[in-house]
This record gives sequence, C-alpha cells and structure tokens, in this order.
Amino acid sequence: MTTKGYISKIIYRNDETGYTVMTVETESDEVCCVGVMAVFDEGEYVEVEGESVFHPQYGDQIRVSSITAIEPTDAQDMERYLASGAIVGIGAGLAKRIVKKFGDDTFRIMDEEPERLAEVKGISDAGALRIAEQFAKKHELRNAMVYLQKFGISNALAVKIYSYYGEKMYSVIRDNPYRLAEDITGVGFKSADEIAMRAGLSPDDDFRVRAALFYTLSQSTGAGHVYMPEAELCEKTAEMIPAEEAQMKRQLTQLFTDHKIVIKEEETRNVYIASLYYMELNTARMLCDLNCKFNVEEKLIDERIQGVTKDLDIELDDLQRIAVTEAVKNGVFILTGGPGTGKTTTINAIIRFFEREGMDVLLAAPTGRAAKRMSETTGKEAKTIHRLLELQKKPDDSVTSGILDFARNETNPLETDVMIVDEVSMVDISLIHALLKAITVGTRVIFVGDVNQLPSVGPGNVLKDMIASERFNTVKLEKIFRQAAESSIIVNAHKINKGEGISLDNKVNNDFFFLERRDVNEIVEGIIYLVQTKISKFAGVSPFEVQVLTPMKAGELGCERLNLTLQNTLNPGERGKVEKVFDNGKVFREGDKVMQIKNDYQLEWTIKSKRGIVVDSGTGVFNGDCGLIRSIDLPAERITVEFEEGRLVDYSFSQHDELTLAYAITIHKSQGSEYPAVVMPLLSGPPMLFNRNVLYTAVTRAKKCVTIIGSSDTVKMMIRNTMEQKRYSGLERAIREVQ
Repeated sequence: MTTKGYISKIIYRNDETGYTVMTVETESDEVCCVGVMAVFDEGEYVEVEGESVFHPQYGDQIRVSSITAIEPTDAQDMERYLASGAIVGIGAGLAKRIVKKFGDDTFRIMDEEPERLAEVKGISDAGALRIAEQFAKKHELRNAMVYLQKFGISNALAVKIYSYYGEKMYSVIRDNPYRLAEDITGVGFKSADEIAMRAGLSPDDDFRVRAALFYTLSQSTGAGHVYMPEAELCEKTAEMIPAEEAQMKRQLTQLFTDHKIVIKEEETRNVYIASLYYMELNTARMLCDLNCKFNVEEKLIDERIQGVTKDLDIELDDLQRIAVTEAVKNGVFILTGGPGTGKTTTINAIIRFFEREGMDVLLAAPTGRAAKRMSETTGKEAKTIHRLLELQKKPDDSVTSGILDFARNETNPLETDVMIVDEVSMVDISLIHALLKAITVGTRVIFVGDVNQLPSVGPGNVLKDMIASERFNTVKLEKIFRQAAESSIIVNAHKINKGEGISLDNKVNNDFFFLERRDVNEIVEGIIYLVQTKISKFAGVSPFEVQVLTPMKAGELGCERLNLTLQNTLNPGERGKVEKVFDNGKVFREGDKVMQIKNDYQLEWTIKSKRGIVVDSGTGVFNGDCGLIRSIDLPAERITVEFEEGRLVDYSFSQHDELTLAYAITIHKSQGSEYPAVVMPLLSGPPMLFNRNVLYTAVTRAKKCVTIIGSSDTVKMMIRNTMEQKRYSGLERAIREVQ
C-alpha cells in the first residue's frame, strides 16, 4: 500500500540501524509506520510504501519498504516543516514570520538567496547563514543517504561516509569504491566490492586486485599470522577474485609504494601489513632494551630467598630457587611450565622477594578470568593488561591497524619496579607492544605462561618466539609436586603433553572421567545429563558453571549446535522471560550464558553497587569474555550483559553479532580461563583441530573435574597428532637481529 502525509512524531529511532517508529498524519487518519529508513524529521511530507500489518501490542502498522520525501510546494507545508524543529534555531514563531515574508518562495530563498533571511525580524546576517547551511546540509545528506541505500548501506554508515567525503563521495564510489574499505571503519572489502560491482567496475580492475590483496593479508591476522609469504598471499587472493600473478605482483608493489605493506626478503618474500611489521620490530627492540643485567650477589640472593620461604612457610626446589634468582638478576625473565609444577608458588616467592626489598610490584594477565585467578592465588590485586594500561576510546579499531589507544604509554609509563604478566601464551603482538611501551628501562619484567598452550587468538606467537630466540633467561618447571600429583587431571595433562597414553579407567581416576559413546545423538544426550545433573552435583556447582568445550565451531558436535540444545535445556523459553529472535534465527533470552567474540574497544561498561550507584566504569570488552544476559529491553532494543567483576554492558540489537551463546565454546576460546568442571565431546574432526595441543589446553582448563564423552580412539589419536596450524610470525628473528 502507498500513503502520503506529514510525519507528526518520531517515536523511536535507532541511528545505527535506521530502524524507526513514527506516526504519519494523512488527510483522513494517523498511521504508525515502522521499519528501516533514512533519516526524516517531524513535519516533513513523505510518501510511504509498505505492507499493512497488525501488531498484538501496538495495533495496525505499516511495515515500510520504501519512503521518499516530497518537497513542500506551498507556504502551509513549508511552515509546518520549519516549525517542526528540523532546523536548529527555528521555532514555530520564527517559522511563521519567515513564511509570511516569502510565502511559496520560502525554500527557494533559503536555497538560492539565503542572505535575504536576515530581512525577517529576529534573524541576523550570521543567523541567516547558519540556517542556510543547515538547510543545505540536510538536503545534501538526504540525497546522499538515498543514493547509498541503493548499495545496502545502513543509515549510520551512510552518515559516516558522507561526513568523511562530502560531495566527493559520488566520485569515490564511481571511480574507486575500495577506498571506502581503507578510509571508513565498518566498511570491509566485501561491502566495498559489492558496491564496486554495482557501480560497474571491471572484475579485473587494478583497484579491485589491490584491495583484495590487502583484504586477504588483513584476514590472515585472524588466523594468527603477522605476515604471509608472497606466493601464498597471491594464491589465496586468486581464489577470491580472478587475477593474474603478474598483476597481483604489480599491485603489491603499489601497496608497498603507498606504505600500506612491507615486503621483506627472508627465506621467502614475506608480506607484512606495515603497522604489524613495525610493531613486531619495535617489540623486539623494547624487549632487548629492557633485558639489562642487575648485579646482585648470589650469596645475598640466597639469604633473602631463605627469608621469603620462612615468611611464606613454603619450600622451593632447586629449579624454583633458580627461577627466583634469575628474576632478580635479569630485566626480562620467562617462567614456564605445565599445571602442578609450582609456577604459582614461584610467583609468590618472587613477589615476596621484591616486596621485602621495598619495591613496587604490578600483576597483570590478558583476560578478566586469568587476572581474577592470579589475584586469588597471590593475594594481590591483578588487572587485565587493558585495564592496567587504561584503555581509552579510540576512533579506529580496525584489524589492519592493530593499534590500541591507552593512557599508559611511553610518555605516561607505569610506575612500578617489577611487572609480572601471567598467561603470556595468550598475548598477541599488538598487546605486548602496547604493554612494553608503558614500561621504562630498569623495570624488571617477568613473563609467565605455558608454552604448550594454544597460541593467542590475535596475530603473533609471542611467548614461543621469545623463548626460541634464546636471548632471555628462561626457567621451565617440570616437576609435578606431590599434592598436584594426586589429581588425575594434572597427571594426564602432563602425559598428553609428552605424547604418552592416558588412563581412561573411571575406577582409577578421581577427577578425570571418560564415557565411551560412538553415536552423535547419544553423545548430545550424555552432555545434557552430565551438565544438568551428574557433573554439577559431583563438582558442587550450578549447571551454568560446567563448561562444555569442543574443538569445533560447526558440525554435529560443534559449539553452534550444542549451544542451541543446552540453551533450550538450561534456559528454556517461558512466560515472563523476555527473549529476542533475530533475523538470522539467533535467539537470546534473559539468563542466557553468552560470550563476546570480538575485541570491542568502544563498548562502555559500569560496575554498580547494590543500590544501583555506579562505582567504576571504563571501556572495552574483549574476545572470550563471558557473562550472563541480565535483561532484554525490546522497545529500547537493548541487551544488558553482566561480565566478570560485575561489569554491566549495554548492547544495541544491531550489535548482537558481537555475542554468541556460551554454554559450549571452542577450546581455543577457553584460553586463560579456568572452570570448576569441563565436559568435552570428542568423536571425529579435522586433524588440525584434533591434535595434542588442543586436547592439552582443554584438559588444563578444568579445576575439579574433566569428563570426555566420545571415542577412546579419537583421544588416543589426538595425543599422537602433533600437527599444528602454521603461524607466520617474525618476532624470534627480529629479536635475534636487534644489536
């Protein structure tokens, strides 16, 4: 149906999605219109096309498919528009005087002779120009948004594009739409490519090939790569678009000339995003600068270690004593080892040693869970690296830049004598670079982590590369202490790491269990029973605290399918519980367990007291952070999630793709976390995901109980399989090359 009328009231508008609820006054009636549409103002005359629908709560509505503005042609319509407040500074009284003065010629005067507005009482010469500028901008923006909507671009993004380019927007889209991907946050290659194809660019256009190469290189960071060999980069790009090798090499040269990339001749020609190349180079330099030697007598250190062990009522074995000594004598020291080998005891001894010397010690970890665990085991406050560095809002969080905006940096460094960072295997090149910038030479930096864990989600292989460079003193703890040796989880974890077979006999193990199942449906039923009843009771926790870990995202036993099953079991839909169903079929309910799946440095969080008073606030929610949905506000299109430490975050519905259900998560996403109990379905899958490294990481996530359900043959195969996904990083080489 089609209807014409005046917009009498904007009831709701989401500036990001363009979703709008408004009333339109027609000649005979007033109708409610809903849908995604360009920005219109109250008082405007519009033509609406759409479908008439009935909403059980709000009654008859028009679901808008298209809407266009109809320019007012008579004085009455013009006065109605100006009186609506669409132009700042013009109210009902002034609108009446303007239209009385110029009549049906009002809009032409505002457009072509704006200086004449000063003839109206109450408008100065400067005011006339301000009104004219607003009037022109609204007209231009409307035209731009209507134009960009043809390419499927949202209102919020259209405003960004127009604000950045202005009238040049049209030539950019006509000549090289791929500039959008370079200049505008929120536009990727695929979006720009779709626009380019609609704009009529040739499939083998140089701009397209250049953009595809840079996109492929940028996407490789998602697999952990800092660079890609040129041949592999060209091969992967050619899978996406038709391009000859010679053309791709020409465009790589152009990207190099434009300082977008660095091409380094090593064993092969390796291609880096320029920012990541210099980030890796600077990280190597800063590590080597920090790695100065402290001349402290061995005898004095030994005496003070004795005082520490007495204070803490602990005993240190020879290797742990060496670790404390190396931490005292070196600017950079690495402590590594598996579970139960005494890393925590050693860290506590190191902390106590420096505190007895009157030195300040800061503790940090890459995730909230890891920081919380560090606080619990040391009795000292530990912060996430992001909070320690005081993350600030930043204008651009693109993957390609990898640059984070922190208040703490080389001009405002951390004030401490000793920095201890735990779970360093999870730290990517961008985060270690930011941390090192905030640490002054002369500060001791102690890196702690398990080198056999899965590497970071982001690009780089920081801990492995630092150790492999052999430039920093490293102690690897291997002895399993008596108390830890009583845990089947820890014993089996070490056996897995060494490639040895493990016992799957439930009569022998006390906290590590196995259920042989070969049928997918039986495994799913078993998981539900274990999570809902058996394991939660055994570990003394709620079913929400039992974490299902799986190697895969997709597939019959991947986390996507398991999440739907567990959601309907543990948090079923029921009267009084608000839920939101999105267009892609995803359902979120109040009470759901969810996880953030991308770093969002702009998201704001607050911590509130029991009385609802804000006691702390900040920005940034990170990949892998887990929480519970506390409320869903349908009219406001808002989801409120409570994360670790009581951090409350509001998401608009348009941000729902940043969240996923977390009853089951991939093992990779579990890094740095510790759960009371873990359930793992292991039946079959690709060797790259079903390997020793993945199994070891999953087992070491559990504190009280591990239960594997599936095939014993698969478990044995994973222990034998040492295949790991190749990760291209150059930090080891860069460290070795620093003079």
